[in-house]
Amino acid sequence: MKMKWKNIFCLMLTLVLLFSMTACGSTQNSGEEKQPAAANEETQKSEETAAAPSDTEQQSGEPAAETPQSTENTQSTENTAENSETDGSRILVVYFSRTGEQYTVGVIDHGNTAIVAEMIAEETGADLFEVLPVDDHYPMTYDELTDVAKQEQNENARPAYAGEVPDLSKYDTIFIGAPVWWGDWPMIMYTFFEENADALAGKNLVPFSTHEGSGLSGFDEKLSSAVPGSTVLKGLATQGNDCQNKQDSVRESVKEWIAELGM
Repeated sequence: MKMKWKNIFCLMLTLVLLFSMTACGSTQNSGEEKQPAAANEETQKSEETAAAPSDTEQQSGEPAAETPQSTENTQSTENTAENSETDGSRILVVYFSRTGEQYTVGVIDHGNTAIVAEMIAEETGADLFEVLPVDDHYPMTYDELTDVAKQEQNENARPAYAGEVPDLSKYDTIFIGAPVWWGDWPMIMYTFFEENADALAGKNLVPFSTHEGSGLSGFDEKLSSAVPGSTVLKGLATQGNDCQNKQDSVRESVKEWIAELGM
């Protein structure tokens, strides 16, 4: 009888041990199956975090590197910079100016028209081109200069100018200035108009003059006739005496004029 109960007890103990081992094995397998899933989830989150822009990058508008969007935006920025450098100024200032003895001013070493031209360039970022005579036969004394200017006008002369004119196709607007000589443009300016008429056609042309009482002297109408097909905008007339002695006032007038032109 004792042996019988002993056998039964051993059998039950064996069954308990077997049941415990089975339960442990099941628990271990369950943990091993879940672990890769959790690892994959963490890996996926890490990859998503790396691919997304950080807060700083989002605020600055710069996407994370190594993405197609980043490459595209970088290329766009580089193209914008290249275009900015290539475009440069779309405005040109062409002018003729003289030094020497001036009416009511005396002897000057910086021409009146040159002063205004430089102010325009400073305000607009324009390029400058000075019309210089190949044969500078113009006298330095006022009375003699007026005689030569009158003779050229009577002869309808076309004095040659030196230097190569900039590529006018690069410009939309061209300011053109000179001193008033006998109520008209100096004849050398008509040389410029006629030799560049085709390139000037279709442009916005803006005349300006320096004078001692003549005002604009119809520079705008004469420019329109000399360059058919152009659009001549409102001009500016500045007294030479002011150019030499009231430059702050002249600069303010230039600023207001350019603002009226919408530039």
